[in-house]
Amino acid sequence: MSKIRTLNDLSDRLSEDLAWRKKELSILEGLIETRSFGQNKTDALIRSGIALLYGHWEGYIKCAASAYLEFVSRQKDLKYCELAYNFVAIAMKKKLSEASATNQSTIHNQVIQFLVEGMEQRIDIPRDNIIKTGSNLSSNLFQQILALLGIDYRPYELKQVLIDKQLLKRRNQIAHGEYLDVDIASYRELHKEIIWMMDYFKDQIENHAVQKLYLRVNKVN
Repeated sequence: MSKIRTLNDLSDRLSEDLAWRKKELSILEGLIETRSFGQNKTDALIRSGIALLYGHWEGYIKCAASAYLEFVSRQKDLKYCELAYNFVAIAMKKKLSEASATNQSTIHNQVIQFLVEGMEQRIDIPRDNIIKTGSNLSSNLFQQILALLGIDYRPYELKQVLIDKQLLKRRNQIAHGEYLDVDIASYRELHKEIIWMMDYFKDQIENHAVQKLYLRVNKVN
């Protein structure tokens, strides 16, 4: 997979990954909407659709968030003092974890030294194992991912019940072999909302990249 260095690289990755997910979801929704199957088959398709909706929801959030993190991490001319605080926190994540888990003064000193003297260094932001969905992407975990990236969660606040109850809880019930009765209208609404959230998240990331909101002081050319 190609590296994400430019705005075009980022936009291409976000668009390509979203496109195939939308296509697959659209195909399944079309099968459900044909109503040419018996009720038992339609019910089975709806349950499959909910599991697929969740898979693409989690998959896209992880892919898009990781793409944005990679894009920022590859802006190698930047110094830590120029970065928004959330990305400095990512760079400091390992050291902060070590410091909180020990009483060793040497570790604590390293953290303070970096905060005082290291801000003029060129950035080195880790990417591995930073974006974690835990195969259980709740609204709370989604909110934490957005905070990690410095992205506004408020547009999703009214979607919390939908994410936690209508999507995640139902998906878990299906995954654990429980029977679930969901009508076509409910599935249609869930499909629409998940597509909206994925589209909106894509737009947020692109806007942040274009407006350079990953910087402490925005420098839009």
